[in-house]
Formats: sequence, structure tokens, C-alpha cells
Amino acid sequence: MSPRAEQPSGRAEPAPTQTQTAVVFYFQVHQPFRIRHFTFFDIGQGAEYFDDDENKRIIQRVAERCYVPMNALLLRAIERTGGAFRCAFSISGTALEQMQAWAPEALESFQALAATGNVEFLSETSHHSLACMAPEAAREEFELQVRAGARKIEQLFGQIPRTFRNTELVISNSIAKRIEDLGFIAILGEGADRLLDWRSPHRVYRPATCKRLQLLLRSYKLSDDIAFRFSNREWDQHPLLADRFAQWIHDTPAADPYVGLFMDYETFGEHQWEKTGIFAFMEHLPAAILADSRFCFRTPKEIAQRFAPVATLDIQTPLSWADAERDLTAWLGNPMQRAAHDALYALWPAVRRLAAAGQEELVSIWRKLSTSDHVYYMCTKYFSDGDVHKYFSPYATPHDAFISYMNVIDDLARRVETARAALPVTTTPSNS
Repeated sequence: MSPRAEQPSGRAEPAPTQTQTAVVFYFQVHQPFRIRHFTFFDIGQGAEYFDDDENKRIIQRVAERCYVPMNALLLRAIERTGGAFRCAFSISGTALEQMQAWAPEALESFQALAATGNVEFLSETSHHSLACMAPEAAREEFELQVRAGARKIEQLFGQIPRTFRNTELVISNSIAKRIEDLGFIAILGEGADRLLDWRSPHRVYRPATCKRLQLLLRSYKLSDDIAFRFSNREWDQHPLLADRFAQWIHDTPAADPYVGLFMDYETFGEHQWEKTGIFAFMEHLPAAILADSRFCFRTPKEIAQRFAPVATLDIQTPLSWADAERDLTAWLGNPMQRAAHDALYALWPAVRRLAAAGQEELVSIWRKLSTSDHVYYMCTKYFSDGDVHKYFSPYATPHDAFISYMNVIDDLARRVETARAALPVTTTPSNS
């Protein structure tokens, strides 16, 4: 993917001030295609894999509670601040597909934000997958999903993404290099202590394997004050008010060019219900931050274009924004998860051959099964992070998630083999 010329912003962009510190709000929007309870007796019976009744119910509920009201709130923030408020989104292809099918008003509200010129839309893997961790035989799938995700953003929002956000902020030296080679100028990551040591997350860095790619990091403490601690009545800062949070931002050293506030968009109205005061907090926060003239709002692309990296960071093992460990154990940490991941990608060569033959249905199913949520539901980390994993899972136990998923994989493998056996011998993969 080679980014083409940028489309001009819909508003005049504020002139950069060297002494300003920017607040970079980035919101992740994602919904998976959840599979239904698929039993051993369903294998080979032509049963449907995905629970579309449940998927429709959830996307419509989240649209009503979060997407539509929060998008209206952000639109008001842009208008009230005369265009000073800016933010960014990454929306997975699976979420966009569900909005198109079942919540068009939500999609239209995101498009209204795009039309302001104040909102950057990032790219990610089209199916919110762990294709970056695929075996060598399926290495190409990562690039295919990145390109597909970027095309979807351009099609729906009129922007050619320049910033990349990998699934769950997973990043490493090798992933960063692949993203640079695809033409992006910036990538987001987690400002984990084990990565930074004594360094600040509020500076621009460069992955050790890259020559041009800028790395912008999440300020996890400030981000989690909103995303996780906001409604915790046992927190010594509860209730959190906009003026107090703005003061924490204002305490940022003047030498820091930005503060990255990265979080799930479903924080607003879904994870933190309206009655917690989360909407009122966000309604007042932009003005509270802008009350100090040293502060402004910027998008990730704008930060990457304005500031040179202060140092390189050597990310030898994958880093994510999940759990206390900030690694991949939420998705690939136990034998069930690794077995499911391996079984899925073992089907990839045959699935790619089917794609070349125009059998898009099986390819579409395979990619929906590549969404990282499916292995996340199999997580057994019931220690410091257990409540988090249980909250997001539709299954009674991780083992239930594993059994349903593997039954689907077994059924899909049979369908793929039947379709593959009927293909002409000369069929070769295409770039779908």
C-alpha cells in the first residue's frame, strides 16, 4: 500500500506552536462476529457458524449506548471549540460490516465526524486478527488484511490512512518494519514500563528496525483513569471530574510534545454506563484542557509529521496493551489458544487457493474466524485480570469457547477440503 496525496482537511488547521503539548485522543471501535454454540453433532450438517441474531442485538445496543451519542458529543466538541478539538479512530472491518448491515445510523455518525476534517481514521487489520503472528506459510495474510482495512477506510470515510494501529496495539521490531514497508508514517504502541524503562511515553520514538516510521505510545496511567478506573468507587480519585483530569494533563512537562490517550470507544456508555457520569465528563473535558493555552489537540498523523523521534526502541518480543504483562498471553498464552490459532492458520494455504478460484464465501468465513476475540475467550488468566476476561466473554468457561471454536474449525476444514478437491490443478493464489 503506497499512500497517495492527502485530501485537504475540511477546516483550517491551527498553526503549530513549538511550546504546545498536544492531547492525542485515539478510540478503538471493534465488534467481532460471535459464533453460535456449535456442537460436535453440528459438524457436517450445514449449520450456520455465526450467531447473527446476537451480533445484531449487540451492535444495535452499542450503537445506541455508545457510538451515536458519543459521536454527537464529539461533533459538538469540534463545533464549540471552533475546530480546536481533534481525535482519531480505528474501526475494525468487522465492526464496519455490522454497522452497514444493522446500525447504519452509527456508520453515518462516524462519517459526519470524518466530514469535519478534524478526525483521523487509522488503519488496522480488516478482521482485527493476529495475522501478524501467523506462521511463515501464512505470512502474506497480514499484509492482505492491512491493505483491505485501508481500502475500507478510504471507501467509507474518504481518507487514505497514514497511521496504523495493530490489533490490541501488538507491536514488535518485525511488525513495525512490515508496516513501514507498506507506506505508513506512524504506528501506535503501548507505553509499557518494560519497554521504556526511565523514558517518557510522551515522546516520539522509532522502532529499531525502521528508518522512517514514527512510534507514538499510549500513556497507560492517564488512559486507564478514564477507561477502567472512572466508575470505581474504591478509587481514591473517585468521582473523577473534568477539571481535575485536565489539571493532571496540565502537569505534563513542557518538553513533552504530546500525551496519548488511547482507549476502547465502548468505554463510553457500554463499559462505563451513562449513569457513571462518563458522558458529562467528556462533554466538559475539551474546554477544560484548552483552558491552558499551552495545550491543544492533535491527531497521531499530525504528531508524526511535526516531531522527530528522540530515540529508537528495540522491541524484540511482541508488546500489547492487554493485562498487567502487556504481552500476547491474553490470546496465545495457553495450549487451547495456541491449538486454535494453529488449526486456523493450517487452513490458510487451501483457503487462499479457494480465493484465487473466486470462492469468496469460505474466505470470508475464515477471516471472520481469524478475529482475535475468539482466542481471547479461551483465556484462563483468572488472576489479576480474570474479571476483565470474564466480562468480555459470551461463554461460561474458556473451555466452552475452545470446544465451539474447534468444532467450527473442524466443519470448515471439511468444507474447504471438499471445495479444494474440486479445483483445477493449475489454480494459483491471487491478492484478494
